[in-house]
Amino acid sequence: MKIVDNYKNFVIIFNKLIKMNLRYISTVTILCLLFITSLISAQNKQSYSDKQINNNDSTIIKSVNIFVDNWHNLAANADFTYFDKIAANGIYIGTDATELWTKDEFCRWSKKYFEQGKAWSFTAIERNVYFSDDKQYAWFDELLDTQMGVCRASGVLQKKAIGWEIMHYHLSVAIPNKNIEEVKKVIEEK
Repeated sequence: MKIVDNYKNFVIIFNKLIKMNLRYISTVTILCLLFITSLISAQNKQSYSDKQINNNDSTIIKSVNIFVDNWHNLAANADFTYFDKIAANGIYIGTDATELWTKDEFCRWSKKYFEQGKAWSFTAIERNVYFSDDKQYAWFDELLDTQMGVCRASGVLQKKAIGWEIMHYHLSVAIPNKNIEEVKKVIEEK
């Protein structure tokens, strides 16, 4: 509607300029070209916005957030179905330098915590979600509130018939840069 109103105003001004003096025709022609260019640009921007909405990106982001939040909740409740969310060939990297596990290794290591009914509790403070053009893969980074303090994690998900699956998850403790030297000393002492 706004484009139509702008066009009507332009036509009125254009007609007045022609009546006023024909020597302004070249100026009016330039103005006309500028106006048409701005119309095309506005239409392209509108098409891009419509394209984004039609891709339903927000639905995919929401589904990833729900999936990852639920996955974290399963661990917080020591629910063994937590491991069903990890792909058969999935990888979990923990905070310790030795913690590079396949799904089965991670499951075996974690079993004692789940059986005691107290695994770990991660709550997202913030999360950024990205995905492939075909919407079959998503990756994310997240800042977490945990029993270890603030942690940073990233993960890769694959869309399957049953929903998302974790292909790769990497957890790290977020150490302030000003404390790195202290932490290095503690690690070196061991």
